[in-house]
Amino acid sequence: MDLFGSFALLLAFLFAVYAVFAGIAAIRTRHPLLLKSARNANFAACILIWLATASLVYLFFTDNFAMAYVVAHSSRDLPNFYKFAALWSGQEGSLLFWSFLLAGYTFAALFVNRGKHPELMPYVGVILAGIQLFFLTLNNFIASPFQVLGRIGPDGLARMIPLADGRGLTPLLQYPEMVIHPPNLYMGYTGFSVPFAFALAALLGRYPGEKWIHITRRWTMIAWGFQSVGIILGAHWAYAVLGWGGYWGWDPVENASLLPWLTGTAFLHSVMMQEKRGMMKVWNIWLVFITFLLCIMGTFLTRSGVVSSVHAFAQSSIGPWFVGFLILILSVCLLAYVRNRDYLRSDNQLDSMVSRESGFLFNNLILLAACFAVLWGTLFPVISEAVSGSKISVGPPFFNKVNIPVGLFLLFLTGVGPLLAWRRTSLESLRRNFGWSLLAGLIAGVVAFALGVRHFYAITCLMLSFFVTLTIASEFFRGARVIHARTGMNYVSSVVHLTMRNTRRYGGYVVHFGMVLIFIGLAGAAFNQDVQMAMRPGSHFNLGRYTLVCQNFEPRTGRNYTAERATIEVLRGGRQLMMLYPERRFFQASEETGTMVSIYSTLREDLYVVYAGRDPDSNVPVIHAYLNPLVKWIWLGGVILALGTLLAMMPNREAVLALQAAPALAPSGLASAQVSTLPQPITTYGSQD
Repeated sequence: MDLFGSFALLLAFLFAVYAVFAGIAAIRTRHPLLLKSARNANFAACILIWLATASLVYLFFTDNFAMAYVVAHSSRDLPNFYKFAALWSGQEGSLLFWSFLLAGYTFAALFVNRGKHPELMPYVGVILAGIQLFFLTLNNFIASPFQVLGRIGPDGLARMIPLADGRGLTPLLQYPEMVIHPPNLYMGYTGFSVPFAFALAALLGRYPGEKWIHITRRWTMIAWGFQSVGIILGAHWAYAVLGWGGYWGWDPVENASLLPWLTGTAFLHSVMMQEKRGMMKVWNIWLVFITFLLCIMGTFLTRSGVVSSVHAFAQSSIGPWFVGFLILILSVCLLAYVRNRDYLRSDNQLDSMVSRESGFLFNNLILLAACFAVLWGTLFPVISEAVSGSKISVGPPFFNKVNIPVGLFLLFLTGVGPLLAWRRTSLESLRRNFGWSLLAGLIAGVVAFALGVRHFYAITCLMLSFFVTLTIASEFFRGARVIHARTGMNYVSSVVHLTMRNTRRYGGYVVHFGMVLIFIGLAGAAFNQDVQMAMRPGSHFNLGRYTLVCQNFEPRTGRNYTAERATIEVLRGGRQLMMLYPERRFFQASEETGTMVSIYSTLREDLYVVYAGRDPDSNVPVIHAYLNPLVKWIWLGGVILALGTLLAMMPNREAVLALQAAPALAPSGLASAQVSTLPQPITTYGSQD
């Protein structure tokens, strides 16, 4: 299977080369056979990449320890569940996994649009094949996952040296979430290739913006949804596995995943201005370009070793290839823009600073400001080393100082922006839409202050969360009230019909509500507490309203590890609440240690207990406990956000028609009655966004 996989990748590379050059020739000649053959070459390359990936998975499941990549990331005792995660746990396999997912997007984009957009799709095929060609170059010639362990014998011939066992999967990845977190994040990264291909193709082919923008928006939503879920799952993994009590440490690789999410979010908002009013065409096309560039940069940061991160792969020589690819992409985008910038003239101008257009504009500016701040802080160690010769790291205080106010302003715009009118919003409309919501937010802040909350940002976040939640609820209520009055449906059914009539609009509101819950969870970090103590059986300490009593420490044996587990009794108000069992594990194959955190989670707070090892002086086990308020709201918000994204991508349901009965007529008016009692259709929903 190693030869099969290697040959499949090489053949995929050749098909990708053909798809690029045949596609360029087809664009120039418009020859239908060339167009078809270029598209078929793309399809063939995709299928061959899938076969190569399947062969590598087969090598893992058959414990083929003649393969260097299998030896480095698997072992006989590794559960089959984690052998899937081993596929992307190293440099070579993760690059192949990127190609695998990109092949899926490429195949889907070309297949779904076959026979459609004949002026646009040849460009799209060439661009996607070009991106795939870069990664296939890495897969074949720079970081092949199909390298065989071997040595040169006395006769000068190379011979395989299969080993009895491998080194195993790194302990940090032996967690169920790591089987689904990286694929989601990779689906986000690779998914942004499709909007990039359509945007660049539209610019090169001068394709009408009203058409390509609709296609691009849907593909962007798919990639953005996966990126969002990947980020949330990554935060949960960091919280549940790393054992440091937090979920976001502004690590460079964490930041790398956030950057394209921010610009993708900006595009999904500003694209509505181009759809409705033909504005911000230059802005939108560069948002798509920058989002894809940030995806490649994030991959570069993860693999080059230029930044230090617990999430990064080992330092390698692959960095210059990504730098070259970034320069090539930027050059192509700049050249295409300079040659075709007249095609991107706006149809309208901003009429008022109090309008939906201005709300989207401010939203974009704030998102890009946050993106720049995160990018600057992430690259500052690299920049400082290049300028001064010493690497100066920027820590969480910088990111928090800059991004907390930015985030709160974004939360405010989340409630305000969608409720402003297009072109111009009157003072009466502002009062009607926001008056009660603002008052409720202020009351919430006063109540929080009276209850003893003194943290400025926490109170502000609470006030804005109430404000945004009520503005969203009022939108659903107003629409449902109209449907209820016209059709007699109950309010629950009215809300369902309202939502399904305009899934994009109301799905967006659900996403906004998910973000509100996430912000509530983030606000709880202002009140975190922790205690660390060396504990023998019988010792105890207090943390908030809980008392933690150490019962014992006992050894355990797993399939591919040994562990020592602590038994911690949790008391509240003098009564037993529950038992927690944090572990410290040792993995024999890799000779590494790992932790298993034990968490008691409620909507109010998380009691988070870690077996932190043994005191180096006394050899007494050390227990580190954290009390983290409101963390569960982050995970609930992530679920709501994902559901809202799915809802926003669903097709709209046709408008429900209500039948309006005519008044009873006298017998003499029979003829007219037969006409007047015909059902009259009444549209029961508001205008589309």
